[in-house]
Amino acid sequence: MFKRVAPYIGKYKKYTVLAAVFMAIGIVASVMPYFFVYQIISPLTKGENVSIMFILFRVLFVGICELLFAILYTQGLVFSHISAYNTLKNLRISLQRKLEKQPLGNIKELGTGRIKKVFTDDIDQVELLLAHAIPEGIANIFIPSLIIILMFVVDWRLALLSFVPLIVGMFAMGMMMKSGMSKMNAYYESAAKMNNTIIEYVNGMEVVKVFNKDGDSYKRFGEVVRNYRDFTLDWYKVCWPWMAAYSSILPCLALLILPIGGLMVLSGILTLDKLVLVLCMSFAVGPSFLKALNFAGKFPQLDYKIAELEKMMEHPPLKEGTNNFKGENLDIEFKNIHFAYEDKEVLHGVNISLKQGSTTALVGESGSGKSTLAKLLVHYYDLNDGNISIGGQDITDMSLEALNNQVAYVSQEQFLFNTTLYENILIGKPDATREEVLDAASRAQCDEFIARFPNGLDTQAGDSGKQLSGGERQRISLARAILKNAPIIVLDEATAFMDPENEEKMNAAIDEIIKDKTVLVIAHRLSTIKNADKICVMKDGECIEADTHANLLMICPEYKKLWDASVSASTWKIKEA
Repeated sequence: MFKRVAPYIGKYKKYTVLAAVFMAIGIVASVMPYFFVYQIISPLTKGENVSIMFILFRVLFVGICELLFAILYTQGLVFSHISAYNTLKNLRISLQRKLEKQPLGNIKELGTGRIKKVFTDDIDQVELLLAHAIPEGIANIFIPSLIIILMFVVDWRLALLSFVPLIVGMFAMGMMMKSGMSKMNAYYESAAKMNNTIIEYVNGMEVVKVFNKDGDSYKRFGEVVRNYRDFTLDWYKVCWPWMAAYSSILPCLALLILPIGGLMVLSGILTLDKLVLVLCMSFAVGPSFLKALNFAGKFPQLDYKIAELEKMMEHPPLKEGTNNFKGENLDIEFKNIHFAYEDKEVLHGVNISLKQGSTTALVGESGSGKSTLAKLLVHYYDLNDGNISIGGQDITDMSLEALNNQVAYVSQEQFLFNTTLYENILIGKPDATREEVLDAASRAQCDEFIARFPNGLDTQAGDSGKQLSGGERQRISLARAILKNAPIIVLDEATAFMDPENEEKMNAAIDEIIKDKTVLVIAHRLSTIKNADKICVMKDGECIEADTHANLLMICPEYKKLWDASVSASTWKIKEA
């Protein structure tokens, strides 16, 4: 387990070593009082006189030892935590860098709750290993082990008796770990599911209230919370009896030493002086051993969490080149595209070409593969087969930065950061001037709603842009794309939040974006794309026809069906009574 974490400790490894050394010396100081107590008791067992000064000095030494223990052990913890928290920082940075290299689609599939749990809760648990289990475990096992050796020097029979509680306690601990391991996977899976469900429940609360689905939504929320509770209690119920057994037996090394040693003294085969010495040493050993072995019960959990971290880190990175864009033009080619979500293939050998400066639309029923194709163009995922090229250059040949400089992607799900509207637009081109941002906002038809806010573009967007309506958030995202001014535009249901009152403004904003660009657009409202240079009809993961609107109406029954449905929907109205 330590080998998995060691590469992330780096230059802070010396602090872990120093922590173990300081704690070991501290534990030596903590056990010395038992020997001073023995020095007081031993003469009394032999009927010798003991001076007050002799006792006072031993009491003073006990106080000094306790003070030394507090100082040294605390300093050891300081060193161990310096090492631990810098290692956690390195772990998080490494995980962040590896996640950045993974397909964005795979990251979304992990779920916000699971990623949050790994980044915060699971990585925080590694602190237990580095700050406590390793340095404290080494110190609390090494020093007591030396004391047990000394017990054998004093009397091997009593030393052997001290092993009985140790063996029984360690057996109980082993049974606890064995029983707990069988429940661990189910426990952590239920925890990850609960985290994802809680985030989904909170984020979807507005929809739940509007559609009066409190009961159904809360029922699902309650089920996953109860499942987590049940898995947790089930796990603990298996572990509790064994935990109680080793916690009570393991530190009591005197359990057999005292009665059997007492009989040996009465029988004359052992001196009282030796019994007292071994008893004092046993009192010094038990608590330290228990503290060290308590960490052993945490190791299976830590091992599971580190394995989860490794699994996330070892996911194949996105295939990415290092070259800048060097295509001959901005023609886009989808050649023999095959793509699957896990084991289900959703695109089956798609071939589509987009000419520079043209507008190409993808239409089809939900699930036909339109959005997947758009996401593949911006390298959201890696292909299973085939290739996508811009100007003859494969997108996997260029860096993500180079690809992103060529493509602006506007989807129906737009996220605004909890900062100003100005800074949200500035994301499109971080080095833009304020005049450029204002111009982009104006061209995206944002002036009207920005004017409502006293602070204008300097108004806070709120969490996920909650200060704005869906259509207003969409226009902020369009302003980003206008500011970015990439030569290729992908509009994935960019008019999803368009209402009749704002249709003209939204269309004007889109016209600003696509002017003189190579455009790939996806829309369910076919009236918005009927003037496209080419319309590709998708069905069941294949492009079944590609032509102009007029020609498709004559040669493609599937497109005619979609068009008729679109026309029918646009003329729908509530019947008057």
